[in-house]
Amino acid sequence: MFYTLAVVTFGTAVPAGQFVPGIMIGSTYGRLVGMFVVSFYKKLHIEEGTYALLGAASFLGGSMRMTVSLCVIMVEITNNLTLLPLIMLVLLISKAVGDAFNEGLYEEQARLKGIPLLESRPKNEMRKMKAKEACGNQKVVYFPRVVKVADVVSILKSNNHNGLPCDRFEKWRNTCYWNNASQVDFQHNPLPSDSRGGSLPIRHNFNEFVKRASSKGISIHDIHLGPDDLEMYIDLAPFVNRSPYIVPEDMSLTKVYNLFRQLGLRHIFVVPRASRVVGMITRKDLLIEDNEDSATVELQSTSVRDQQHNKRPVVRNADAELPLLNGLLFQDHSSR
Repeated sequence: MFYTLAVVTFGTAVPAGQFVPGIMIGSTYGRLVGMFVVSFYKKLHIEEGTYALLGAASFLGGSMRMTVSLCVIMVEITNNLTLLPLIMLVLLISKAVGDAFNEGLYEEQARLKGIPLLESRPKNEMRKMKAKEACGNQKVVYFPRVVKVADVVSILKSNNHNGLPCDRFEKWRNTCYWNNASQVDFQHNPLPSDSRGGSLPIRHNFNEFVKRASSKGISIHDIHLGPDDLEMYIDLAPFVNRSPYIVPEDMSLTKVYNLFRQLGLRHIFVVPRASRVVGMITRKDLLIEDNEDSATVELQSTSVRDQQHNKRPVVRNADAELPLLNGLLFQDHSSR
């Protein structure tokens, strides 16, 4: 009965988890196994409760694929450390058997709902793939810096995502993140006022104080603009992120996968590889030290490089003073 109800109610929007039903289902078939063992081996004084506990651990481990946390929970429930090796063995076996067939219960639920849940490690096939291959043949939609409001509304309605690059602002370095919260700026109007400069009394509607029970917020379809507003132009400079996360097109897809996992990114932009290196940053370059002589704060690497530059020995030539590296260079004295 518990198993049937758990299968029927799983995934519904009710506060009913699968942990307690999993314990009940596992302990039920575990106790059944214990009853059969006791009926055959009556002289061994076998406890049926031990089989019930191991059955609950095996069901939870096989469905949820958790090992360490479940082991701690089961030991805390029984307060019996002597069963710890058996619980660990049961959890390892149940997880190995479950992984041989499919993913865990929650991973399968996320996949069925279309949630892009990334695993802890990328697939082996991604090692031979590049970032450009993951983009496919998708068409990139750009925003110019100054764009017509009607074009913005049309693009936002025709695209499901809210991250769009801004073209010709700075080449390959800027993107326009137009999320649901910033769409409210379209309908922002000043407070009405009369000719004498005083504010008119505002009548609030009750619907203004009621928020819909949804985490999606305001969408572009909820914004109502007049014909005059659609003919106006908007400057996207205040909404542009000048330093988005970008990767070169020939980067390994496994590295891109790890970036999404470690940084929790929503999307990332693929650009052509840069032609020249501007500089290189190390760990020392990110250290900050306080300057006692002044109230300014500078990077530690900057002061260290200045000190090394001042202490660098030089050799004098007939023409000019050159750094010590000049002595290591080959000079053709015969040409002089």
